[in-house]
Amino acid sequence: MNDRVLTHPQLASEPGYFSKSAAKVAVIPAHAGIQFVGQIASTNNSMHSLDSRRSLPPNGVVGGGNDGVTGRGQDVHHLSPATSPLAALARRIVLGRLRGLTQGSLLIEEVGAVHHFGAGLPEARVSVMNPDFWPRVAFGGSVGAGESYMAGDWHSDDLSGLLRLLLRNREVVDGMETGLARLSAPLRWLAHRRNRNTRAGSRRNIAAHYDLGNDFYRLWLDETLMYSSAVFERPEMTLAEASTAKLERICRKLGLGPHHHVLEIGTGWGGFALHAAGRHGCRVTTATLSRQQYELARERVAAAGLTDRVEVLLTDYRDLTGRFDHLVSIEMVEAVGAANLDTYFRQCARLLKPDGAMLLQAITIADQRYQAALGEVDFIQKHIFPGGFLPSVTALASSLTRASDLRAVHLEDIGPHYGETLARWRENFLGAVDAVRALGYPESFVRMWLFYFAYCEAGFRERDLGTVQMLLAKPGWRGAPVLGRLPDVAGC
Repeated sequence: MNDRVLTHPQLASEPGYFSKSAAKVAVIPAHAGIQFVGQIASTNNSMHSLDSRRSLPPNGVVGGGNDGVTGRGQDVHHLSPATSPLAALARRIVLGRLRGLTQGSLLIEEVGAVHHFGAGLPEARVSVMNPDFWPRVAFGGSVGAGESYMAGDWHSDDLSGLLRLLLRNREVVDGMETGLARLSAPLRWLAHRRNRNTRAGSRRNIAAHYDLGNDFYRLWLDETLMYSSAVFERPEMTLAEASTAKLERICRKLGLGPHHHVLEIGTGWGGFALHAAGRHGCRVTTATLSRQQYELARERVAAAGLTDRVEVLLTDYRDLTGRFDHLVSIEMVEAVGAANLDTYFRQCARLLKPDGAMLLQAITIADQRYQAALGEVDFIQKHIFPGGFLPSVTALASSLTRASDLRAVHLEDIGPHYGETLARWRENFLGAVDAVRALGYPESFVRMWLFYFAYCEAGFRERDLGTVQMLLAKPGWRGAPVLGRLPDVAGC
């Protein structure tokens, strides 16, 4: 089989940021059928390189640290001082910002110096391995810090703990995005604008993340292949049990039964469709834009003997037709884009029968930060989910009010469960890191995903991010209340 070429924006060159001529190629073995092309190694501009030479060891762990990269066993003599004038200037800027730390304490070590900020708990530690760390953070803010981590410029023995500490000092994080860091923001915004969620743009954006390869996702997701927040009804639950509990919670909220025909927008790998049809007997029509998800979901449906109950479509939600009893959309709305939110809810309402209901699970940002976030491009948008955005609860409610006749009848925040879900994914990923490498992914890709897991885990554990399940109903819906039916009231 000939290798196929997959140019991926997570590591591909971008105007004004990476040196295009210096891009190098990592080839996934021919049996995987994919060739991965991207910016994975050093460039002539040391400030903007993603240097894969500073790599993870074979087992992914050095010194026992829980970020999978390094720990307190790191030899400080291997650290690098800020030697160039640019690095020295950037170092002063970054250290100056960190003096504003008021909650917890942060230790930064480099050759010849140890810097301590704040006091008390929680504690976090950073080891600067390469002086490129300083200009990347000074000129790139939080995005630069993530890219510097990808390059191996720095390590922490508790990456999620470090990011939680920084979120508790929000004014320090926000300060990192000002000053010189503003110089790179317009370039990120222009690049992000190319990822608008038109029909063609949505296909590209979905492929960029979800078509990395089913073999890759199978390495660290549980057997349900659910790539969304689980619900840990008991702390001792396995990830698969918690994923199933989430699916069952959705089915119970909608009161699904054999007489229902359910539309799912965002198939994933078929986890919800298999659960709803297999356990509740309903018919499910499910739609995705990911070719690889589509193919594997169809295989799983056939293997489960549910082809008479489940139909998998490869299509855009905007092109769906028909009328359905209920609608489910699990963490798909983040791929819609703010500009298309009204279109999304208008279409959902059209696809529901007059007495139908919709269960929406969505990752959310605080209402107070929503407008500012619309004008920013963070690490996740640049490197993980091109075209993605996070709505707030108010933005969701306002949009469905403007664009549809749907009403919110129940809301539950399961955000803390996402923090635990991400911690389990990261643990699984580290346990399979050799297999990830065997698929041909470079070290910068491995480190990018470790940063992604920790970045998001910190956001959910610190309640900087939320995840809501919203039950939205058409005017004719008369379903039983989620918490059980109260005694009937005369006239109702």
